[in-house]
Amino acid sequence: MDGLDLLKAFREVAARGSFSRAATSLGMSKANVSKYVAQLEERFGVRLLNRSTRSVSLTDAGLLLLERSKPLMEMVELTQTELQEHAGHPRGRLRITAPHGLGQSTFPGIVGEFMATYPDVHVSLHLSNRVIDLVEEGVDIALRLGRIRDENLIVRRLRLMDLALCASPAYWSKRGLPKKPDDMRRHDVLTYSLAGGAPHLPFEVDGEPYSVPVHSRMDANDAAPLIGVALAGLGAVCVPAMMAQSHIERGALVPVLKEYMPRDLWLYAAYSQRRHNSAALRALLDFLEARVRDPEPSEKPVARTAGKRNARQPAVI
Repeated sequence: MDGLDLLKAFREVAARGSFSRAATSLGMSKANVSKYVAQLEERFGVRLLNRSTRSVSLTDAGLLLLERSKPLMEMVELTQTELQEHAGHPRGRLRITAPHGLGQSTFPGIVGEFMATYPDVHVSLHLSNRVIDLVEEGVDIALRLGRIRDENLIVRRLRLMDLALCASPAYWSKRGLPKKPDDMRRHDVLTYSLAGGAPHLPFEVDGEPYSVPVHSRMDANDAAPLIGVALAGLGAVCVPAMMAQSHIERGALVPVLKEYMPRDLWLYAAYSQRRHNSAALRALLDFLEARVRDPEPSEKPVARTAGKRNARQPAVI
């Protein structure tokens, strides 16, 4: 039996002056209360209570334990109250990991809105393209692009991520606008090195994946430098649209072949089954679903046929 339970039973008997009244207060049988006190006496090796048929009194050792245990039990009760409040009210530190590319999107603003909504929550945001062990590194939630195959994680699908193939107006003016996916074979492309394999661009033709080998002018393990080089007019880049949206809106990047872009890249939120599902974590998940989740995708226009279909390969993002 837990020592705190034994101590609680002893203190109740001391306060009530009776095993019967203590049992009623604790919602236990008199026999169990007596057993708890006996176990506590055995553990300390001293008699704590003087027992008679009519009364119960404290020994000197019992008086000492009653006095010394008071601050301990008060601390336990206070901690229990705070933990219950913690479970119901979002507070404390949340450790989040996300790809570098999300740092260039609207995501930081969404985190700021969450912090304003829940002022008692402190956010630690770590941007990394590395897939980490959430439990080992003490991370509460990971935002990831693409399917998550770790069976130890609970996964929520947040948002379908549109891809944008884009380049600067100067680049398209110099090299010509592509009309179909295979036209990208003659272009300079800025590729994402974590995709693996030979450089290629992912497309979708007649509802089927279609991959086009391309000439990679530059590769990087993060979308941000690729977008920067694309802005300088040195090639075309294929990234999640939200990462390039501000540049597209101001005309610095021009997207092409929209009808051929695949629609199978999702943003996921993942957290470990082994971590406590705190109020802060639940609040963040609900907040992300409300602010990041988009409506069900509308029916996509039927794309034109582009030629021989290739097997699906990882997206260049």
